[in-house]
Amino acid sequence: MIARTLTIACFAFSALLLTSCAGKIRYPDYYMLAMAPSKQVAANDPGPFATVAVRRLETPAYLRQGRIVYRQSPQEVGFYDYHRWASDPGQIVTLAVIDALRSTGMFTSVESYDGQDHPEYLLRGRLERLDEVDYSNKVQVEVTLSAELVYTRTGAVVFAGAVTKTAGVGARDVSSVVAAMSQTSQDSVSQLVADMQQRLRKSTVAAGNTGTASAGVNR
Repeated sequence: MIARTLTIACFAFSALLLTSCAGKIRYPDYYMLAMAPSKQVAANDPGPFATVAVRRLETPAYLRQGRIVYRQSPQEVGFYDYHRWASDPGQIVTLAVIDALRSTGMFTSVESYDGQDHPEYLLRGRLERLDEVDYSNKVQVEVTLSAELVYTRTGAVVFAGAVTKTAGVGARDVSSVVAAMSQTSQDSVSQLVADMQQRLRKSTVAAGNTGTASAGVNR
């Protein structure tokens, strides 16, 4: 009788333990890049460059997994199991590029590329890195962004550039990592668009000095 009682008690304890473990299911936390709207700046260019369409930025396969990425060495890519992107970072950065281009006044219109319209310029690019970096004895984030502007009538590349930026993380938690990624992505977009603006301004001034059209010419 005692043995039977002990057996029943063991089964009851095991069932309770299994129930307790089953109640501790962990669900993922989701995050979004927070890209602030660009400030409208006073136009100081010779004139707008007609219309431009922005193709959605390409991203490497590992950034399309949906999970936030960390690197413990330059060669190793790791993924957080329970920290994921709520929206595709490539799309968020693409929208930030569109907003930054509109704020410069360089173009008469800036729209997303849908494959149907025929803009005079097409911007295509790539979000190459959006990583937490842990192998430099401190937690950092790294963002690499590249783009090229094509004059669609001739296929000529009138601008090509790339930006890589890193930033430290204020606290050792994923929310702080995402905040640093957001700011660094914003800074990368601003730098890339500023480089483009400077390049187009130089091309326009050079064309004015020579009396020739600059559209589609990478001087």
